[in-house]
Amino acid sequence: MNSIVLVFLIFYYVVVVAIGFWAVKKGGAKDLEGFLLGGRKIGPLVTAMTLQSTSMSGYMFLGGGAEGFRTGYWAIWYAVGDLGGGVVNLSIIGRRMRKFSKLLGSLTAIEYLEHRYPHPAIRLIGGGLSIFLLYFYVLAQFIAGGKGMALVTGLPYAAALMIAVGIIMIYTFLGGYFAVAYTDFFQSIVMVVGMVWITLATFSAVGGFTAANEALAKIDPTYLSIWGKGLSFKGEWGEVLGAVLIFSVGYMGWPHVVTRHMAMESPKTARMAALYSTIWNLFFVTAPYLLGIMAILILPNLADPEVAIFTLASELLPPAVTGIVMAAIMAAIMSTADSILLQVGTIASRDIFQRFFKPDASDHQMVWVSRILILVMGIIGLLVAIFNPPGVFAIVTYTTSVLGSAFLPLYVCAVWWKKANTPGALASMIGGALVAFLSRQLGLGLHPMLAGLIASIVLMVVVSLATQKSHPVQKHILEAMDEVAKLGPIPKEMLSSTDMNLSAQARNIKKKL
Repeated sequence: MNSIVLVFLIFYYVVVVAIGFWAVKKGGAKDLEGFLLGGRKIGPLVTAMTLQSTSMSGYMFLGGGAEGFRTGYWAIWYAVGDLGGGVVNLSIIGRRMRKFSKLLGSLTAIEYLEHRYPHPAIRLIGGGLSIFLLYFYVLAQFIAGGKGMALVTGLPYAAALMIAVGIIMIYTFLGGYFAVAYTDFFQSIVMVVGMVWITLATFSAVGGFTAANEALAKIDPTYLSIWGKGLSFKGEWGEVLGAVLIFSVGYMGWPHVVTRHMAMESPKTARMAALYSTIWNLFFVTAPYLLGIMAILILPNLADPEVAIFTLASELLPPAVTGIVMAAIMAAIMSTADSILLQVGTIASRDIFQRFFKPDASDHQMVWVSRILILVMGIIGLLVAIFNPPGVFAIVTYTTSVLGSAFLPLYVCAVWWKKANTPGALASMIGGALVAFLSRQLGLGLHPMLAGLIASIVLMVVVSLATQKSHPVQKHILEAMDEVAKLGPIPKEMLSSTDMNLSAQARNIKKKL
């Protein structure tokens, strides 16, 4: 084990845990809104950084590098969409979702959907689907953390995994969203510094971009093709479009990401956050795929492509810098894992437990139920990651495809289309998820994200229009949508009225007062 690398990692872990304790003192977790949304007081820079670092995950350092190593420049299609993912997300639904969620009195991304499409099935199916898919997503982060730390520090995989998961659990358990947002901010900076450093070292080692491409052409010219090694994706534009869509528009269907909109300080926060996220993406997004491609030259005998970037760092950089890069890799992993754990705990506690089993649960009870569920999910994920770890790339692309297909039209139509109704939302969510999940088995010839999204959009439009008479959108929701479309603050009288009309929890609180 390299002692210098270990020192850097210990310092990094101390900082993120300290942020968790600071978040508790700052007051981010005093009540349910504080624990779940940081009191809706997150500014543009932190919003942008938590949005991007949560979106990227350990997938970028393991899955992205592995895909580049296996397929060559085909992998860049994923980066093409990812470059604009943050600005698309914030521009299309950011400002409106922040305002609408406040009007509806919504504290979770799934609760928000039920308030917009009023029916218990929306929350039950949406909550269950989210928990199932996000469990596998967080599992991918745990595996990435264990592999990375084991490789660089020399610790056994199981020991490295337990350390990484333990740190994540501590600050997520303590500070809730406020802790997650500010640790993500710190981790996003570490991620960019580490990624830029290893990228510069790698391109220096291969003699520059042109020399690298010439060397790749001698090994196999199809590495340079947009169709992948061996031209395995030649002419498959459905796969190309799906690869672009998954990380460009797909973010808008991920509950753990769109929650960032709800936690913003104000709707106008979205504008500056979009600018910051774009700048961050320019430095970060394409690098993991390029590093995987360059690893073909530097590490031709690499047995496990998922450790390509870890291995490049350990071989090309001095120990002190390797420690920084390792911290960046762990930052990517932890910034996503903490958000998903918090989201899973939130959905299971508020959207399932409180909504269907104990409607009168107090804020204090709900915070602790969420914390306990975070702990349980973390332990289950840890055990599976130790004894039966699957591939990171496959987990992330598949689960995010199903999530995006199930929820993207629901979140977009919630603020943009007044005719989107409950039957349309249910059909869209269920149908989109099923098509995305079964697309490979059905032999559709499309990327799961594209196949599922087409089905989801068609079902939302067709079913909503066909059921307008039997299930019209309620008047107070239409009035709220009109207000959301306007610039400026929400009128106080409308905020109070809308909260009482649309939120069962708010009505219960009002009665008790």
